[in-house]
Amino acid sequence: MEKAPSETQYGRIFAPDETWLAKAPPEPILEPELPIVDAHHHLWHRPDHPYFLPELLADLNTGHNVVATVFIECHAMYRAAGPVEMRPVGEVEFVAGIAAMSDSGLYGPTRVAAGIVGHADLRLGDAVEPVLEALVRAGGGRFCGIRQQASHDADPVIGSGCPEPHLLARPDFRRGLERLTAMGLAYDLWVFHPQLGEALDLAEAMPDANLVLGHCGGPLGYGPYAGRRDEVFQTWKAGMTALARCPNVSVKLGGMMMRLAAYDYRTRAAPPDSAELARLWGPYIETCIELFGADRCLFESNFPVEKMGIGYATLWNAFKRIAAGASASEKKALFAGTAERVYGL
Repeated sequence: MEKAPSETQYGRIFAPDETWLAKAPPEPILEPELPIVDAHHHLWHRPDHPYFLPELLADLNTGHNVVATVFIECHAMYRAAGPVEMRPVGEVEFVAGIAAMSDSGLYGPTRVAAGIVGHADLRLGDAVEPVLEALVRAGGGRFCGIRQQASHDADPVIGSGCPEPHLLARPDFRRGLERLTAMGLAYDLWVFHPQLGEALDLAEAMPDANLVLGHCGGPLGYGPYAGRRDEVFQTWKAGMTALARCPNVSVKLGGMMMRLAAYDYRTRAAPPDSAELARLWGPYIETCIELFGADRCLFESNFPVEKMGIGYATLWNAFKRIAAGASASEKKALFAGTAERVYGL
């Protein structure tokens, strides 16, 4: 029987255990020719867990046809000095350098970080414009948006990405988002499922904003939400149903390893195979596709975060299993086309 998940492990990023990942049952790559744009991954330096170009390439080169990737901010390589609001420009400079290495062709055909989503504090309001302009310059033609995390929960066990509640409703934040939108840039919207009403209010109030909702809308399954899967699913689905009526919102499919608590990846003997992961995540991803349509859904690896509980090849096999019933044109959108459109790749 599956062990009950520990409430304290979820919401935290652990260095992947390569020995444990190697215990996954081998399986052939499904639809190996299908082009993929990985719409969400990170690059960072952590003492116990570096993830730079070599580590990313080791995952990319496991059999799937990943033609391009989108880097998402993770507070990596901020400038150590200068105005505080400008320090996130260092992250985009860092990633643009890796992207330039990739574009040389010396590291394979994948366009790593073809899109770069950085960070800026939209609470600066109109004053955020010089920051955005600096990010655009630093991106070398690859900068496509920002993520300012709005994920917040009152229970400390959850581990909020944003220290304050109701960020999305702040007038200064919305003025900053207006500047972002006027520049043709996307906003990566990261909230937990109890906040989907706040996301709806933002989407309705700012219909011109290009909002890319992360991680299937953030369903939670640990801490105060443990043991309430059916209730959480219904609450989540209601919020996503309302949000799907806003044509300016797209949704990323994936990114639920550290929040959903679908299985206890810290205690089980080996990772699941792709069929099991598809069974666990399928109801959420299938619901998103049904509500938003393939043209507003895009698959994401969320690596190396998801590597705590699954390998790259198995993860994309699971996504392909979930999308097995889609048409060829729908698969083209889900796995590459929607990402290319919403991020302007």
